[in-house]
Amino acid sequence: MTIIFYREGTHCSHVITFIQRIAFAPLVAAMVFMGTGAARAQSDKTPPSAVESTADSRTLEQKVSALSQEVAELKALVRQLQEQLTSGNPAITGAKTAEVPPAAAPVSPVPATPAAPVAVAYLPGGMTINALFDGYYEYNLNSPVGRVNELRAYDVSSDSFSLNQADLVIERAADPSAGQRLGLRLDLQFGQATSTLQGNPANELRPEVYRNIFQAYGTYVFPVAAGLTVDFGKFASSLGIEGNYTQDQLNYSRSFWFDYLPFYHMGIRTKLAINDNWAVNAWVVNGTDQTEAFNNYKDQLLGIIYTPSPSISWTLNFYQGQEHPDVMYLQSSPTMPNLPNQQGTYFVPITNPPNGKLEITDTYLSWQLTKALILAAEADYVQERLYSYSQPKHVDGGALYAGLQLSNAIAIAGRVEYLEDVGALFSGTSQYLKEETFTLDYRPVHGFLVRGELRDDQSNRHYFYSDTIGVYKSSQPTVGVGLVWWFGQKQGAW
Repeated sequence: MTIIFYREGTHCSHVITFIQRIAFAPLVAAMVFMGTGAARAQSDKTPPSAVESTADSRTLEQKVSALSQEVAELKALVRQLQEQLTSGNPAITGAKTAEVPPAAAPVSPVPATPAAPVAVAYLPGGMTINALFDGYYEYNLNSPVGRVNELRAYDVSSDSFSLNQADLVIERAADPSAGQRLGLRLDLQFGQATSTLQGNPANELRPEVYRNIFQAYGTYVFPVAAGLTVDFGKFASSLGIEGNYTQDQLNYSRSFWFDYLPFYHMGIRTKLAINDNWAVNAWVVNGTDQTEAFNNYKDQLLGIIYTPSPSISWTLNFYQGQEHPDVMYLQSSPTMPNLPNQQGTYFVPITNPPNGKLEITDTYLSWQLTKALILAAEADYVQERLYSYSQPKHVDGGALYAGLQLSNAIAIAGRVEYLEDVGALFSGTSQYLKEETFTLDYRPVHGFLVRGELRDDQSNRHYFYSDTIGVYKSSQPTVGVGLVWWFGQKQGAW
């Protein structure tokens, strides 16, 4: 996150003084011209033998002509300075940027890319407004019925020009070093991605109420140790290394683990920066993918972030929750009388609701080996019980990533992944899943990305759709291209 500071007094005062000086120049020139005219009038009355007076007049004319040329050049320079001040050129305004990491933000394994052009918008309190469009076309070689890609988070459609997401991000990031301890962020999201994030009434009891609000939270940084950042609201989950915004990822499609682990939480998120190398995360939230709580239990996360150098970051998280509702919201008008309701949506209590716990152990490492090469890895273990006395079901596995920047505009990346869904918690079928993904990036300018991708999902079961209803295949090969545009004043990862 980037905060822009504008030292208004220094440069503006110099430019104003400069403009004032230039403003006197035409007056001086006029005075010289008047003097020249007087000299010429006097020379008309002077006998032709007065050669010295004529020579003085010519010298004055030359000086006036040179002065007029200088005035024109100075006026042009003033216009140039004014344009640069308006555009916020840091070379003129003395702009200063400060990178402030968000509380518990996930590490996005992205290789070095061309630097963004510096553009400063004069918005209240250093606020930035940013927009993104993310679309794709993908073809599934299985030609599945209904053109459906199974177990995909965002690239869910085959043989269709698709709108993954369109986003508007408004942010005023906190920056204690500049005396700015307050922060605010709002992410509005539209498109297919909203159905992935908000479309499950089993988790989000009233998904339509919050569908287009991906993130909305306020921040305050307390002066404790190297900074205690406290966020309250709805925020993206940092369980898992991958994130929402495509330009910050190595691949276009998201991993199985991104699709399985939580997308967001609602509650309190804290991050205590102990020093430059160590930080501790602690959350208390309603649950996984829950804006509104559907039981009385509050989930917790405890995590650590270790950054031994700017090129290496390691995160370890432990999350515990209870993801079983104690009420059921009705999607249609009830036939039973006198049911309770919340803002017109009726619900019924669940008798003897399950109370088993969900436990997630998640760790990931990112290593920028060189300017051009990045390596990353993720490992996860998840177990859940229906009731406290039930036998646990589990899912485990991980992913490996590599990204290589071939030039300023071109990069390649790869991902291999394994997910052991023994308890059928992810896919609904007990199976072993793996996938390999190869990605080619083309970024001709900052703010535009063309990303081609080959991916093959595999299972030890016949699970994936084919072109015939009731017939399934053990693999799902796809080829696609994603197109992403993004604009705004936000610097770094979104």
